[in-house]
Amino acid sequence: MDEGRLQAAFEKGTFVLRLAGDVRLTLCATLDQQVQPLAELPGLERVVIDLRQVINMDSTALGFLAKIALAVRHRIPGQPLVAVDHPDVRRMLDVMGFQKYVTIIDMPWSEPADFSDLPVLETSEEEMRERILEAHHTLAAMSEQNRIEFQPLIDLLESQREH
Repeated sequence: MDEGRLQAAFEKGTFVLRLAGDVRLTLCATLDQQVQPLAELPGLERVVIDLRQVINMDSTALGFLAKIALAVRHRIPGQPLVAVDHPDVRRMLDVMGFQKYVTIIDMPWSEPADFSDLPVLETSEEEMRERILEAHHTLAAMSEQNRIEFQPLIDLLESQREH
């Protein structure tokens, strides 16, 4: 599969996070690094998460997208926009309950001219486990169905934490 990539741009009050390829937990440290600075970004008016080039996403990556949406929801007018083309990716967003937190679009918008590649951050196994746990806590809080689905994984990860 096409390895996942992340790019970002900020132009005229709009922050765009573009994801591409197969987006998995290996990119979560990079996604997590975007959350707090984005929530505090001066002049932020709109957030667009561009998933049009994504062919697959795992639940950990989805959890960090939810974390981004939740972090900016009180900072911007309206919800973050999520642009998606791939029907499987759209179905994942629908199943996870994202429509309560973002506006899903399939049309293009005026894109920034200049994107920067975001470097993939290396993390330890323990940091990775904590990020996976955090992502799944976020997803579980989005809907009862998510809570039921992800509780066994959350319990497993929390039990590993204690040893």
